[in-house]
Amino acid sequence: MTYTHRPVLLAEAVTAVLGVLTPENASPLIVDGTFGRGGHTREILKHLPMQAKLIAFDKDLFAIEEAKTITDPRFQIIHESFASMAQHIPASTVDAVLLDLGISSPQIDDPDRGFSFRHDGPLDMRMDVTRGQSAAEWLAVAELEDIARVIKDYGEERFALQIAKAIIARREQGEPLTRTRELATLVASVVRTREAGQDPATRTFQAIRIYINQELADLEGGLSAAFNCLKPGGLLAVISFHSLEDRIVKQFMQGLSQISVPRGLPLTESQMPKPMAELLGRVKPSAEEVKENPRARSAILRVMKKIRNQEVSRS
Repeated sequence: MTYTHRPVLLAEAVTAVLGVLTPENASPLIVDGTFGRGGHTREILKHLPMQAKLIAFDKDLFAIEEAKTITDPRFQIIHESFASMAQHIPASTVDAVLLDLGISSPQIDDPDRGFSFRHDGPLDMRMDVTRGQSAAEWLAVAELEDIARVIKDYGEERFALQIAKAIIARREQGEPLTRTRELATLVASVVRTREAGQDPATRTFQAIRIYINQELADLEGGLSAAFNCLKPGGLLAVISFHSLEDRIVKQFMQGLSQISVPRGLPLTESQMPKPMAELLGRVKPSAEEVKENPRARSAILRVMKKIRNQEVSRS
């Protein structure tokens, strides 16, 4: 079956990244840290000069197969998380980095991937099916406290403990969870109240997916790696989809755009240290885009410019 993906904030993200193009910079190096199904990459390539280069990263083998259909000599795909960017790209050599966080529509819509509570399929949830535990394998062995912590911290689910207890109880009855619909039904039996229009299993599925794929850890490491790879004047553009991601991105960018000087230190204006980055703003999808693509409704694009070189460590 063929699955389609509509990139969120496509025009806005591409415009931000292409802000590095100048008459003096005819051979920029661009990084798309989350290739997905290539929507942003393909659009960026349309506007890059022939001397430019675009390197993309993705953990998903299906994304890698899609990337192989791009025959543009300016393009390169790497089967790794964007958190490993620094292992493949020298420091201070990149003009712009784009990170489109979260999961793509094909990942959600394909029942065999196990990401969605709306379709019955194997309870997998791995973006890279060649590595790590599936969601079913983890839930079959995880302790009560660990399951509850993951659902509470990554899903912000107030019924996390009750859900964890129900999962353990089912497991102890000799019926471990192996299908997405089994988990969704179990969660619905525990979560009696939910925001209008939201499935009771939404937060739990999000939490387990984030944990299985170590998404927040990748994000924290990837933001630092991206900043270190940028040249001074380079741009970092990040699209986030939920509050946990956006909080990390916001705090990272704000931290680099501020300076901390001890109170009372006698410094003239010329002696004041410069921040490492400048915030260029944030953008949300238009009402028209949200109407055409409801999955865009929570997206936020944040953009910052690197001012000076100074290696930053994982936040």
